Order: sequence, then structure tokens, then C-alpha cells
Amino acid sequence: MESLRRIVDMAIKHNVMIDIHCDENDDPNSRFLEVLNALVMEKDYGKYTTASHTCSFGSVDNSYANKMLGLFKESQINFISCPTENAHLQGRGDSYPKRRGLTRVKELLNNGNNVAFAQDSIADYWYPLGNGNMMNILDNGIHLAHYTHIDEINKALDLITYYGANIMRVNDAYGIEVGKPANFIVLDAQDPYEAIRERAEVLMSVRNGGYLFKREPRKNEVEVDFLKQS
Repeated sequence: MESLRRIVDMAIKHNVMIDIHCDENDDPNSRFLEVLNALVMEKDYGKYTTASHTCSFGSVDNSYANKMLGLFKESQINFISCPTENAHLQGRGDSYPKRRGLTRVKELLNNGNNVAFAQDSIADYWYPLGNGNMMNILDNGIHLAHYTHIDEINKALDLITYYGANIMRVNDAYGIEVGKPANFIVLDAQDPYEAIRERAEVLMSVRNGGYLFKREPRKNEVEVDFLKQS
């Protein structure tokens, strides 16, 4: 607890944001998230604070979870879930059924807390399959979190775009509007639903108005006529 208190005090002193990798375990009795939330709620610093992973919150009973959700709503603390890393590392000590390893993504979103998906491992010891492809992270995350109602799918891109911008407090510079930095990617899809359903490829990435890369849409050598096939 003392280390968390010192971190919060230092962040407030230097006017910086907080990101704590917190309760990244399967222990339903782990309480670092509760302590962190209490400290930032006391200092009214929740909106500048992010609790990453919080896997154990996915293992606690509903009675405790509901109590904490009320406190999270009051503090407005942010959350980051790393779906592939969390699913890879957590639940390994379980027999069956095996836990998914994620925090309560849907419940936190419905609670009004800001939640973003991320990846913090690129082919390292903790997760050997990381490659930074956020569409892959999103695909895993919405399945593991059961965030797959059609209404949820249509707004799921927010989990790797706007919600992350909210956490980083860059809202004023983020989005597609006149006067904002020309930083964006273009996906090979007509709308968000198709982008997610088709696991759309990135056709171009633009940074400060210039191409980082650009490629043509993938084409098949032999096109399938689905009307004839049916």
C-alpha cells in the first residue's frame, strides 16, 4: 500500500498521469485495485489514473464486484485490458472450467468507466506472439469479453481508438476534424462492422499528412461467384 501511496503523491506533485499494472493474477482475494482506487478517489485523481490488466477482478464474486463498481463509478478510474496477454497468462492453474483471464470489460463499460484494449508485449517472454496488430487485439478482446452483440460490435472500434485517446488525455488532438493532426489508418472495409467481421487489413497508415506505408487491397487470382455457388 505504501508504494501505491507514494506513486499517487508523486504523480499529483508532478502533474502526470498514472498507469499501474495491477492485480495481474487469478487470485480473487487480491486487493491492489481496491487500494489504488481508494487512494485516487481520496485525491480526486481517478480520471488521470489507469489500472491495467486487473485480471483478478474477473475472478471475484459478484457481491464484491458490484460494491467496487459503485466506487469505480465515483472515482472515474480508467482501465486497460490486454486480451491476448491476459488470456495467455491467466487461468493456467485452473483445471476446468478455465477462466478467461480478462477483467470485467462489459460491466466496467456499462458502469461508465473508460476501458481500452491494448498490447504490451511484442514477441517477448511474457507473450511470444505479440505483433502490435490492434485489429487482432480487438478480435480477441470482444470474443473473450462476450462483447459481440451487434450494437457492441458496431462501436467496438472505440476500444482501440477513442477510449485509448481518453485515457491518454489527448481528446482535443484526436479524431477526424479540420485542424487536427493528420494521423490515421485506412482499413479495407466499408463500415466498422465489416472491418471487425472481416478482420480488415490496413491499406495505409498516415502520419502528419505523409504515408508511413500504402498498399493495394488484396485480390484473389480466381474470384468466387457466390450467387452461382448457391
